[in-house]
Amino acid sequence: MVDVQGTVADGFEPVRDAFVRNFAERGDLGAAVTVHRHGRKVVDLWGGTRSAPRARGGPGGRAAAGAAGRVEGRPGDAGDGPAGAPWEAGTAVVVRSATKGVAAAVPHLLHQRGTLDLDAPVGTYWPEFKAQGKERVLVRQLLSHRAGLPVLDRPLTPAEALDGASGPAAMTAQAPAWEPGTTHGYHAQTYSWLLGELVLRVTGRTLGRWLAEEVTGPLGLDLWLGTPPAAEPRIAPLTGIAAPPRPAAAGLRVRAKQHVADAWRDPGSLTRRAFGAVEPLPDENDPAYHAAELAASGGVATARALSRFYAALIGDLEEEPPGAGAGVGAGADAAAGGVGAAPAARCLFTPATLAQARAQESHGPDRVLLVGTRFGLGYMLHDASSPMLGPGSFGHPGRGGSLAFADPDTGTAFAYVTNGMQQSVTSDPRPQALVRALRTALRDLGATG
Repeated sequence: MVDVQGTVADGFEPVRDAFVRNFAERGDLGAAVTVHRHGRKVVDLWGGTRSAPRARGGPGGRAAAGAAGRVEGRPGDAGDGPAGAPWEAGTAVVVRSATKGVAAAVPHLLHQRGTLDLDAPVGTYWPEFKAQGKERVLVRQLLSHRAGLPVLDRPLTPAEALDGASGPAAMTAQAPAWEPGTTHGYHAQTYSWLLGELVLRVTGRTLGRWLAEEVTGPLGLDLWLGTPPAAEPRIAPLTGIAAPPRPAAAGLRVRAKQHVADAWRDPGSLTRRAFGAVEPLPDENDPAYHAAELAASGGVATARALSRFYAALIGDLEEEPPGAGAGVGAGADAAAGGVGAAPAARCLFTPATLAQARAQESHGPDRVLLVGTRFGLGYMLHDASSPMLGPGSFGHPGRGGSLAFADPDTGTAFAYVTNGMQQSVTSDPRPQALVRALRTALRDLGATG
């Protein structure tokens, strides 16, 4: 049996029970889940292993290839013995596309401060972007996956994807795949260079630096877009794992629709090209990947930090004492294991910005994912394809397992992170089990929403 550690407040025991079952029934490897309610941490759990034997994914771990890259081994990644090294309170992990929700807060805060107009053409801030018929693409369309730029005619090499210059240059030269603003399709990888370059042009700072100096550093969060070398020892390598077969009592197994499966196999489809904008896929376990500020996929975080981040978007935060989930932040010793204090803080979003963040911008068939999706400005919104806590929830999943979101209606923030990458895109059974348990707990406590 997996040794699950941490704490839960009275009434939130169903979340702990579901977390334990994730290891026993849903094949989890190493993971953590944290929940904040009205700025106070009420769930903080972790368990499993930081790494697995090579046999779980084979040499190189290619079974875990995903939206951002493949997972390769590093010396020592196979773990110590058959069980691997234990997941610890301060263990961090690449959260893949859950990074998008963190990065999206930056343009919202810039708009809140009056330095970014969401209804202005992107070319207002980035003149070179106007090439190839993109002069009318709006910032709003870029954030809501309506810009028509999910693919590249010439995929980038891994080195180009990480160098900070080749990606924006490729976006400048790229013509839209559809008329911007007319429909939407998930910008799986190109979101990195689109949003990163926009923020750089507006602020003079890279997106990761702005985030660290203005948000994650002051809040004391173990959350990085551009991970410092000192934090590397704390990062659990991603590992491809197979989801266990569902028991017969669980009912019919949901299978991908045939047209979706066909699109993944077709090298010319928007689906395959959007997820293959870098060829070959970069190694997500490489420190160079962690150091690159990839807004679409390269964020590194603990569950504690992700949950506290979302809690800060919707309400004031209570102070968290040393060792209680506070991180070392951007300005301290990142190798310390997340033992520093996190200060009390005021809500980051004004009511108007919060309403703006969760307002629907795109809804319906997604040209890339080929299922119905629902997006706000940078955030996925609660929907059948990506269920969160309720209709007002906003956040983002990460392909393979991670999920983080806020639900203003109940004052709740949630984050689940894992190093065990299963074949999921927008809805993974492990965090979904935790969300169902959380919904039950809140209902029994009399919460609304």
